[in-house]
Amino acid sequence: MDRKYKFHRFLLLWAGELVSSVGSGLTSFGLGVYVFRQTGSAADMALVSLLAFLPTLLLSVPAGVLADRYDRRILMMAGDGFSALGILYIFFCMQTGGASLTQICIGVTVSSVFSSLLEPAYRATVSDILEKEDYSRASGLVSLAGSARYLVSPILAGILLTVSDIRLLLILDMGTFFLTVTCTGVVRHGLESKAAESKEAFFTLLKEGWQAVAEKRGVLLLILVSSVITCFMGAFQILAEPMLLAFSDSATLGICETICASGMLFSSLYLGIRGIRKGYVKTLSLSLMIAGVMMVGFGLRENLVLICASGFGFFAMLPFANNSLDYLVRTNIAEELQGRAWGLIGFLSQIGYVVAYSLSGLLADGMGNRLQTGVGRGAAAVIMVSGALLGVIALAIYPIKAVRELEKGTSGTGER
Repeated sequence: MDRKYKFHRFLLLWAGELVSSVGSGLTSFGLGVYVFRQTGSAADMALVSLLAFLPTLLLSVPAGVLADRYDRRILMMAGDGFSALGILYIFFCMQTGGASLTQICIGVTVSSVFSSLLEPAYRATVSDILEKEDYSRASGLVSLAGSARYLVSPILAGILLTVSDIRLLLILDMGTFFLTVTCTGVVRHGLESKAAESKEAFFTLLKEGWQAVAEKRGVLLLILVSSVITCFMGAFQILAEPMLLAFSDSATLGICETICASGMLFSSLYLGIRGIRKGYVKTLSLSLMIAGVMMVGFGLRENLVLICASGFGFFAMLPFANNSLDYLVRTNIAEELQGRAWGLIGFLSQIGYVVAYSLSGLLADGMGNRLQTGVGRGAAAVIMVSGALLGVIALAIYPIKAVRELEKGTSGTGER
């Protein structure tokens, strides 16, 4: 396959994941509004997000090994297809009179278990399909697909909730799974699997994945720092909705989320066209520092203009940070080890989300009660403190020599 044809195959795969991201965003938005209206608690909203995320994190390591041992496209199709079961369960509970918090938690957990197969296989498949020169452009487009759940889904869900209820959102989400599986199946046809022949023992593959991550100190440091960063960013992502819902309705929330997420759209489009050509560590540090400042601005006042402007700036910085992280890690890990390595990387770098989802809702509720300002301002206070800490850590990344050296060489991914 020539380079142009390979990129076209990637675009088809990416289109399927884009649709899937929109569907998942509809469900995520709808469930968040539903739970907050039922309980009025940021902690309950955070619990649903935690259970939607935790299985994917815990299973990311074995999923990464599977991505190097079996056909990656089959794993993607299975993960996308069977994750619909959890959404289907919540839908049936809704049909019988309304889903309880427990039932919603069960449904999102089941869906997340199957979704765990997707991420390492998807990232490794990008390396399978593309030439190294297209990695940066592809990373920008992958960020764009991920941003669809924040850009398209909120405003669409907010509009749909004014004419229907959450069940319509669940139906649309389940429908997207079929299109995603079809796109992956088409890409799989004629694409040789690089992993299906591997019959090494599971723990041998796991050990090799760890060695691939740990052999360069800069890669390991970057991943560990990323875990701290995701903790602060996770607090923002989980508390933005209860902060806004405390003084607005679901339609306003959807519009605000879409305006904020459009920052990710513009920067992702830029990266998809131009990419980042140098200065990856500097870009990473600067983008995260600005994101922290924007978080502080986001929580300052119950002013929709300030909130939207700060949110726009925050989301605009994320693709630059993700692109830089992706490139620095991808070009320093051998291609044949990337499935198992990405599984470990996903696990280590996203532990911070578990901490954020476990504690941020409780902190917001507690802060609101202590200050007697309500859960909305309690959430705002936690967001601002998290933003300040994110900015400090972002500035500390750039002087680390082992991290800066990652731009100078690669490990088994070809010449630069």
